[in-house]
Order: sequence, then structure tokens, then C-alpha cells
Amino acid sequence: MRQSQGLSTGSLPDANEACLLGRIAGGDRAAFEQLYRGYFSRLSRFIGRMTRNATLIEEIVNDTMLVVWQKAETFDGSCKPSTWIFAIAYRKTLKGLRGSDDPVESDASLYEDDSGNQPEQAITRLQLQNTVAEALDQLPAAQRAVMVLTYYHEMAYSDIAEVVDCPVNTVKTRMFHARHRLKDLLWNERENGR
Repeated sequence: MRQSQGLSTGSLPDANEACLLGRIAGGDRAAFEQLYRGYFSRLSRFIGRMTRNATLIEEIVNDTMLVVWQKAETFDGSCKPSTWIFAIAYRKTLKGLRGSDDPVESDASLYEDDSGNQPEQAITRLQLQNTVAEALDQLPAAQRAVMVLTYYHEMAYSDIAEVVDCPVNTVKTRMFHARHRLKDLLWNERENGR
């Protein structure tokens, strides 16, 4: 059975991604386009939940993928390709956050699919998403990254540790503090009747 090489969306298996990175290191533009299509929405969601600045999201995705194009030969296989790419995106996001003004609201419909929901359910879901997003915005960037990578990208702590370049125990500590801070923020939102 022949494997499809024309995947355009979703995540690619690690072996396929490593193969694409090898081809990209050799200057294969078609491999780069395939990897870019496979990562664009994933990186957009990650960066969007970190910055909530629509202009910055696209810029950081493009900067991240430019580094992938330029540095593909440095990928040594010591981690998953997705971990390597998300680590680049994380560093680019932190750099972008340092150089940007206050975050602006992004269109949640870019990241979520509400098809099939009743209007009332869609409104309730959007309100909940906005409340959680506002609470996430109040977390320090390091804690926000751990939350987003864990809950929105289903990464293991060991992979997150590689992405954010810290020990696994630091990831666990950041998660502990982020959960408690998020709980307090959401409780205060509820108490204030929002």
C-alpha cells in the first residue's frame, strides 16, 4: 500500500515530518510547502492563544517557517519534528510579545468550528472561550505556553520542556501555578457576574 505524500492539513506522522525536513534541508520547495500547509493552522492556534493579536499571529507563523526553511539541516532527530518547530514558534512568540503593544482580540472563528451547534449553544461556547482566553491572557507567558501546549496541542510535559527549554519539573511547576491562577481568575469572573 502506497502512502499519500499530498497531505495538506492536519498533523503529519513524525517519520513523514522528519523526511520532509531532510528534503527541505536539500532545498526541496515542495516539501517545504507541504510542511507549511501541515503546520499553518496548528501554529496559528498556538500563537493565537499566546498573543491574541491577528497581525502578529501570521507574522510569527511566517517567521517560524522561515527559520524551518533556513535551519532544516540543523534538525538532528533528538526530538520530534513538531517539538522542534513549536520550540522555534515559542521563541518567536516571546520575541513578538516583547515588541508588541497590548494584545487585541482575534476572531475566535478562525480557530474553532461551531458547525452544527444551535445559536444559543454557539453563543454560550463563544462566551466561555472568550472568558477563558481573557483569563489566559492574564497569566505570565511561560505559564500560558504550558497551558496552551498541554490543553490545546495535547503535548506531553517532556515535549513541552523541550519547546520552552526548561526541565520537566519546571513545566510541572508552571502548570501547577497556572491552574491555580486560572482557577482564581475564572472564579473572580463568575463572582463579578460576567
